[in-house]
Amino acid sequence: MVAIAYALVLSGLAVAAVWLAVLIVPLQPVSAAGQTVRVGAAPLDWSLSGPGQLDLFGQTIPTRVHFDGPIRPRLELTRIREDAEVARLLRSGDHERLTLEVGRKLASGWVRYGAWETAVAAGLVLLPLAAWTGLRRMPPGRALLVLAGGLALVTAVNAIGFYLLASSTPQALRDVRSLQDLMGDSPPDPAPRAEGPPLGDVRAVALGDSTAAGAGNRPLPDPSDLDRACDRSADSYPQALARANDWSVLNLACSGATVRDGILGVQILGEQVAPPQIAQAQRAAEASVVLVSVGANDVRWSDLVQLCAISPSCDDRASTAYFQDRLARFALDYRRLLRMLATLPSTRR
Repeated sequence: MVAIAYALVLSGLAVAAVWLAVLIVPLQPVSAAGQTVRVGAAPLDWSLSGPGQLDLFGQTIPTRVHFDGPIRPRLELTRIREDAEVARLLRSGDHERLTLEVGRKLASGWVRYGAWETAVAAGLVLLPLAAWTGLRRMPPGRALLVLAGGLALVTAVNAIGFYLLASSTPQALRDVRSLQDLMGDSPPDPAPRAEGPPLGDVRAVALGDSTAAGAGNRPLPDPSDLDRACDRSADSYPQALARANDWSVLNLACSGATVRDGILGVQILGEQVAPPQIAQAQRAAEASVVLVSVGANDVRWSDLVQLCAISPSCDDRASTAYFQDRLARFALDYRRLLRMLATLPSTRR
């Protein structure tokens, strides 16, 4: 009976050690496709298969890929960068090598995490057992037997959960070629309803912020209240395109616009309210060109310029972290913008 009690206690301790190790072992960083990805394990799920976890710029998303076993991958993407190797591969057109590199790096990060998790789980078992045998003043031989039993059990639990039930995980990660493989395609957002009659004579549509609005240049002849509020100019590049090609160009750009507030959503301009630019673009069903200039307001570029103007140095860690956070948010909004642009009539022809 005593042996059975010892075995049950050690088994419970081993399971608890594995559970705690999954929580505390840091995710392992890998560089894949110019992105810094950290690879680890999601919180334990006692079902035998299911999705992993993708932490994408602070958002937690279940992966489209399902993994075997209760211990499944957790991938965290916190920043985007383009290193020299990625730039070289993109310029050379060697995209196959680039995509193969993604899965290989993720799989190696998972294996490395597994080794750390096993070592930490073993330590979490051995430390309390060593303290317990010391307090009980066990003979060295018996204490060694208890420690060896605890180590064997935690190794067995890990071998079952990590290396047996989750044995297919490294190959599943090697098959990953992009974030889309992990996330799948999001269902398209419903396009905002267009207000107003169709604009069949419009050949091109311009969306965006002050860059496309031409803010600060000559005002439009006979501007509307919304033209004034958006700082649309007669010298904007959409107007130059119209003059050069003798086209009818619909310039919906507005100073201060972002992807969320301006292009995909309404923009408040004092007493004026600009409707979503994407909704107005729906009216130009015959347009063959859609121009988009956006991003500076999304990452709050003006704030960074002011910081650099008043600070002795603007390349410190705080400002870099702030910019990376804004860039990560913009990356998510930009992905949504691309899906919405695909719903325009001109892109479906």
